[in-house]
Amino acid sequence: MSSLRFISYIFVVITLMAGCSKKDAPYVERSVNDLYNDAMDAMTANRFKDAVKHFDEVERQHPYSPWAAKAMLMSAYANFQVREYDKSVSSLESFIQLHPGHEDIAYAYYMVALNYYDQISTIDHDQRMTEKSERALDDVIRRFPESQYARDARLKMALARDHLAGKNLDVGRYYIKVGAVVAAIGRFNKIVQKFHDTSSIEEALYRLVECYIKIGLDDQALACASVLGHNYPGSKWYVEAYQFISQYAPHLLKATQPAN
Repeated sequence: MSSLRFISYIFVVITLMAGCSKKDAPYVERSVNDLYNDAMDAMTANRFKDAVKHFDEVERQHPYSPWAAKAMLMSAYANFQVREYDKSVSSLESFIQLHPGHEDIAYAYYMVALNYYDQISTIDHDQRMTEKSERALDDVIRRFPESQYARDARLKMALARDHLAGKNLDVGRYYIKVGAVVAAIGRFNKIVQKFHDTSSIEEALYRLVECYIKIGLDDQALACASVLGHNYPGSKWYVEAYQFISQYAPHLLKATQPAN
């Protein structure tokens, strides 16, 4: 047999096998109850990928059933469980667009936020997911302030904001280290203006005192030291600020003297 005829023969065999395979697994329309029950059984057994297949089949075979919208949400949740975040968010966004008045719409917004929140990294990494998480959590709080999800969203929002403030603090310290003092001031001012309710605020105020004195802006340094002393008189960063001023700008000491 020539090479060409052999290749043609193999192609025919493969084609026939593929046809047989398709015949072995024919499309079978099933009731919505059977599909949904199989999906829930898979969820209970923590077989989340199987659950996704069944839930997606509910939506595909019975798109106008009342269970289709629920299946879309459950598929998103199952994808979330196996960290298929993009797929989960895609399903949730489709649900929000198609069913804006659904009784579970608050849950859909909350699950979008959870997908981003679950991807928050440590402060030494890029914080795009933290920013997305913050926006999505804020969406939940603004749209559904009285919902059962709003309280948890507020708690998670606080942590997301702490991460973002910590990132700005980390970058600001780096700028000081390399001598980019003006750039550092921008980072620390961002914390003061946008993240003043986070745990980074005290150090940010101290760093501003440090930076302003380095570039000769004594009035601004004094203002930051005064805010630090007034709002956080027992803070170690106020002590640090006082010691820094003692060494590099002693003429400001009278205005920043710690209260007895």
